[in-house]
Amino acid sequence: MSSLLYRLGRWVFRRRARVALTWLFVVLLAGAGAGTLSRGTDNTFSIPGTEAGDALTQLSRTFPQVSGTSATYVVVAPSGVAVTDAAVTGPVAQAISTLGGLTQVVAVSNPFGTTAAGQVSGDGSAAVVSVQMNGSAGAITADTQASLATVKDTLAAALPTGSQVALGGDLFSQQVPTLSATEGLGLVIALVVLVVTFGSFLAAGMPVLTALLGVALSMSGIFIATRFATISSTTPLLALMLGLAVGIDYALFIISRHQGQLRDGMDPEESAARATATAGSAVVFAGLAVVIALLGLGVAGIPFLAVMGIAAACGVGVAVIIAITLTPALLGFAGERLRPRPRRRRSRAEGSTPVASGNRFFTGWVRAVTRYPVVTIVAVVGLLGVASIPAARLDLALPDAGSQPTSSGARVAYDLLAEHFGAGYNGPLIVTGTIIGSHDPLGLMADLKHEIEKLPGVASVPLATPNVTADTGILQVIPDGGPDSAQTTALVHEIRAQHDRFLRTYGVDLAVTGHTAVGIDISARLGAALLPFGLIVVGLSFVLLTMVFRSLWVPLKATLGYLLSVGTSFGVVVLVFQDGWGADLLGVARTGPVINFMPIVLMGVLFGLAMDYEVFLVSRMREDYVHGGDARAAVASGFVGSATVVAAAAAIMFSVFAAFVPEGDVNIKPIALGLAVGVFVDAFIVRMTLVPAVLHLLGDRAWHMPRRLDRLLPSFDVEGEGLAAEVALADWPEPNSTDAVAADGLRLDGPDGPLYADVSVRVPAGGVLVLAGPHRSGRTALLLTFAGRVHPDTGLLKVDGLVSPVRAAAIRGRVAVARLARTADPVGELRTAFASGAPVVAIDDLDAVGDPTLRRSVLAELTARLSTPAPGRDGAGRTLLVTCLDPLGLDGLLPDGERTVLTVPAARTADRTAAVEVQA
Repeated sequence: MSSLLYRLGRWVFRRRARVALTWLFVVLLAGAGAGTLSRGTDNTFSIPGTEAGDALTQLSRTFPQVSGTSATYVVVAPSGVAVTDAAVTGPVAQAISTLGGLTQVVAVSNPFGTTAAGQVSGDGSAAVVSVQMNGSAGAITADTQASLATVKDTLAAALPTGSQVALGGDLFSQQVPTLSATEGLGLVIALVVLVVTFGSFLAAGMPVLTALLGVALSMSGIFIATRFATISSTTPLLALMLGLAVGIDYALFIISRHQGQLRDGMDPEESAARATATAGSAVVFAGLAVVIALLGLGVAGIPFLAVMGIAAACGVGVAVIIAITLTPALLGFAGERLRPRPRRRRSRAEGSTPVASGNRFFTGWVRAVTRYPVVTIVAVVGLLGVASIPAARLDLALPDAGSQPTSSGARVAYDLLAEHFGAGYNGPLIVTGTIIGSHDPLGLMADLKHEIEKLPGVASVPLATPNVTADTGILQVIPDGGPDSAQTTALVHEIRAQHDRFLRTYGVDLAVTGHTAVGIDISARLGAALLPFGLIVVGLSFVLLTMVFRSLWVPLKATLGYLLSVGTSFGVVVLVFQDGWGADLLGVARTGPVINFMPIVLMGVLFGLAMDYEVFLVSRMREDYVHGGDARAAVASGFVGSATVVAAAAAIMFSVFAAFVPEGDVNIKPIALGLAVGVFVDAFIVRMTLVPAVLHLLGDRAWHMPRRLDRLLPSFDVEGEGLAAEVALADWPEPNSTDAVAADGLRLDGPDGPLYADVSVRVPAGGVLVLAGPHRSGRTALLLTFAGRVHPDTGLLKVDGLVSPVRAAAIRGRVAVARLARTADPVGELRTAFASGAPVVAIDDLDAVGDPTLRRSVLAELTARLSTPAPGRDGAGRTLLVTCLDPLGLDGLLPDGERTVLTVPAARTADRTAAVEVQA
């Protein structure tokens, strides 16, 4: 990875103008596409496969009049006037007549009609007019909604002075989120942090620019996708929040590494390439972790949540791609202007240490947290454990109009309904079933109404009627509690628990649906998905960090720290949104249950962000440990070397997330607060306090990795060790070397001893190398090492100019292997190997071909192939690597010419093939 990014960074640096113009063109093209194709977002939440969702779908076919969304007018008469007085009933009747003629209106209830029930309050002070719409909330046009508002204003003007008219209902229960100046404050704070971190306005502006371009592109993509899929209005806001945060941080990591290398005197082009390779590798890893976690939201099996995860993951992916492509281009434009002014620093010879020469604040920090590591660990775990206790009381629900600001019309209608009719009137349930087998549908519905009225938690059943074809019946049930209350949830479960009894007694298969029941089912589905999703995230974090750090203790500690951060985030969200701590300060209109998809979204996003800080902090510690060998000193020096950029990144993310809390959308508020708290806790308390203490306490054991597991897991070189090896060997064995193979001191150990040792050889391009040795020698293992299929334990090796094992994957693409010992068609095996176009061909057991006719065919094939230049090698022929028992046995198999012969002694192992790990 680091080698690929190194070449990418250098390429982009040299072609910066072309790259910058390409990105600008892509963003403008996407913006044009969004303006042309966008159909807008939709706040309709549903789940296929649940009782409420399936029943609502069935109602849309059998009873369409009640399956769509609805609007509600609440009329309150002035003091001393009854709502049934002519001064009120006359204007209401006129409004009902006007509403009946509106497009998308199916039916309008008359609270004063003879069939009306429960639409006039018990004290006669208020009445409700219900307007049934044709379609879901997302299908109701802006013109229809404007007409509904006009009717409300006309009615208010016609009523006696002192009357109240409010318009609400399911249609207006969800607000379309909008941006305010408060969200922009997060960018301002981020810019200030960047200026302080870099000491340069030019460097500080680069991460903001790349983040804004990434957000513009991802948002455009989301709105283009609305043409083909239903996307909730929360989705682009979540993508915006994440895109800004990670976009700024990812560029920050790369620019910070670049600036540090410039301070040490490195050339700008080389520095940009190395920064892209090292910090860019960590960016790719961290971004991949976030993307995987966000895509994991699909585990819940809820379409709108899966779409939200995909959109946010695409936004993070765009941020990663822009960070590793556009950032090097901007570094190229800046050139020498980013080089910090030289500062006088004492050399190590004068007694300074890596820690002493670092930031004094963070030097004191790491010394304080590692002086008594056990005390630090106990204090942090105890503090965060206590902060996580409220998380056990986390209550989830879909937001409704009661969560909106008190100034909104829908909230006014919500409060008036609760005041005059009871809290349950804001969350009516619909109980429906097929009654096609009944001979007395009206009597059946009356019996069912009587049964349900007796259930605990039922305030009233104002409606119980069959449809016009008498094949489907519905009952409107008003609960005692509000739509997000535990009592209403219990009532839904109680009605469903009576299903079998109703089926036996009345022959009706009843189901509970409606907006409130749908929200309850979504919350239940999300609650059930939390555990498997959490196991996936925790397991993923452990595996990924094991791959990165080649350690078991580091990922174990990181995973437990992540759980502490999540628990604390949930705890703070409960204290604010349910218990009301600081609710007024943060603009929380009403305390109560939290939006039901908050936990799973927060867990996924915070996982990726926690991996960011873990990688950037601990990778520097591991790098210093690998180079210095003192584990505890490496904790201190690595902390000081990376703490500044980690602290800056966390401060930026915190400010961006926190800016979405005061004036944010009701759906995004708890997520933003949870992420802000989670980022602060994870960065400053877990990663920068708990992690150094744990690693200091463990010492060398922190970096222990069982050898077998180390060989089994793939390596993710985020520290750039492989790149460092490539740079160090760039001029080895000499500058501009054209050797096909150059090896020095290679050794590979088997279970019972070395398979080969002290192997040093050079093979020119177009040459022939013969590896001879007896059976059970290391000749095959050595051949596969040159082919990139086996990695040596020690020594230096270059194949076709590529350093092994750093570029093993590329080497495997340039070395074709033919195994002749057990093939019936050796000529076909050779043709397949040469047909790959590889400049180097490795042939194992060439002398195994004993048949004279086949030997002549093999000789003819090799003669023809070796006389043909390798593709793209400027006339150089193929390089041939072969193994055999005895070089004399190759007579009549290899064309005449110069060849290098290397004898490999017998290996001290019973089975040479089982002793090596062959890379596919």
